[in-house]
Amino acid sequence: MRISSRPPFWGLVNAAWSLCAVGKRQSPVDVELKRVLYDPFLPPLRLSTGGEKLQGTLYNTGRHVSFLPAPRPVVNVSGGPLLYSHRLSELRLLFGARDGAGSEHQINHQGFSAEVQLIHFNQELYGNLSAASRGPNGLAILSLFVNVAGSSNPFLSRLLNRDTITRISYKNDAYFLQDLSLELLFPESFGFITYQGSLSTPPCSETVTWILIDRPLNITSLQMHSLRLLSQNPPSQIFQSLSGNARPLQPLAHRALRGNRDPRHPERRCRGPNYRLHVDGAPQGR
Repeated sequence: MRISSRPPFWGLVNAAWSLCAVGKRQSPVDVELKRVLYDPFLPPLRLSTGGEKLQGTLYNTGRHVSFLPAPRPVVNVSGGPLLYSHRLSELRLLFGARDGAGSEHQINHQGFSAEVQLIHFNQELYGNLSAASRGPNGLAILSLFVNVAGSSNPFLSRLLNRDTITRISYKNDAYFLQDLSLELLFPESFGFITYQGSLSTPPCSETVTWILIDRPLNITSLQMHSLRLLSQNPPSQIFQSLSGNARPLQPLAHRALRGNRDPRHPERRCRGPNYRLHVDGAPQGR
């Protein structure tokens, strides 16, 4: 069954997806910075790869670009608002048909050209992503926003170079990648905002701790153009760009937004170890 990006229909076509239509903690949301509560006790985020490089399969799902890591090495994230260690299950890349639109989340009513989502499950309480999506404290998704600029993030450059991206031009195309350094995806320093929400695709399970990195990444206009040339369909069918498949915004309602930066002093730069990704075996928190 093809999954439409229009959520009003999701709850109607499958009873197991009812939360997509009636849930009260759905994602994505528009983050108004004036509503973010400063939490000085949020620890820094920690990434564990066992000191090894990442490998896995880049995949055109027909809805988004997906990177599925190999079983080894195990990649874990902890810290921030997370009470448990969460294992990386998938990296998703969503993007728009035009610059400045395409991300699922927005900040102060402004979108971004793309959004990278790192989807993790709680490996301390659950055996896999499916089980974790049905239980409390089950999932954690780290989101990084992407702008189009003259330079490119080094991790995304590995995924989006011409030799790689042309291997997944059509739905169900896949290409194996190795020797990836996931820590290079993250800015050198950053803050984050967190809230409780849901998966942004069916079954829209409301078991997700979202962590939004507040410093956007960059890719080049050529790399973005290459993404927009990816097709939602197999080669035997008419071309339809993979762009523009983000889920529309959902009501935040009374949910809390917490951040590790003080909104009363936005001019202060992110300095010190609390504003860096702590990577096992890396010097100075990187």
